[in-house]
Amino acid sequence: MPSPFPGMDPYIEASGGWEDFHDRMITYIGDAILETVPAHYSVRIQERVTSISVSEGTEKVGIADVGVSAPQNGASSGSVKSAGVATIEPVLIEHASYEPLTETYLEIRRRPELELVTVIEVLSPSNKEKPGREQYRTKRNVLLSQYVHIVEIDLLISGVRLPMKKALPPGDYFAYVSRAEQRFNADVYAWSVWHPLPTIPIPLREPDPDYLLDLSRLFAQTYDRGHYERELNYKADPPSFLRPEDREWAREILAKRP
Repeated sequence: MPSPFPGMDPYIEASGGWEDFHDRMITYIGDAILETVPAHYSVRIQERVTSISVSEGTEKVGIADVGVSAPQNGASSGSVKSAGVATIEPVLIEHASYEPLTETYLEIRRRPELELVTVIEVLSPSNKEKPGREQYRTKRNVLLSQYVHIVEIDLLISGVRLPMKKALPPGDYFAYVSRAEQRFNADVYAWSVWHPLPTIPIPLREPDPDYLLDLSRLFAQTYDRGHYERELNYKADPPSFLRPEDREWAREILAKRP
């Protein structure tokens, strides 16, 4: 059964299961590109592992370190005087804690040298929120300094948008196509939650033409094969990150759902 919404389904973002949707979508994007691009291109899923510091106050399991604890009266507790060595009591001290975050993205490379041509990112909440946002922007700036095309697809309403020098056009969802030969400009595609996902170009190396990526078809494929109609609670009130008029629109759509 297809999603009840004409475009991006906001209940996916609200479900807490974004990683599953993200990885499925990345896989189907890669498969779709491989079907028709010239044989001298390689399209591969890559992983990026980032360590993110756990914020203070987060409940974690403490790790025991070793320290020397002196009793308040100054006497050694249980000392072995004959050996001249005091018994050491452990003190529980928490390590600085970091959580490894694994993110998948796509690389398009050109054979035979496997030259990096295009990087495709489907943004995750960690790319748009602290502390992961700053780490993603650092990696993004490294790519922008190279002769590489970058395509960033933002299917999330929440979080901070990618930094641009001018205001973005009105929209709930965005795709940024940054061509290597047009540094530091990007073609920005914007659409609302009311509209179908667009078809966007994926730049390749000249003289090969752009690959046209049908996001609407790929979203439908991801939704269908992931059986999200079973996972999402459409009886719940529309997500709070929607505007009031969009929440009412969502209620009307769901009221017509069989």
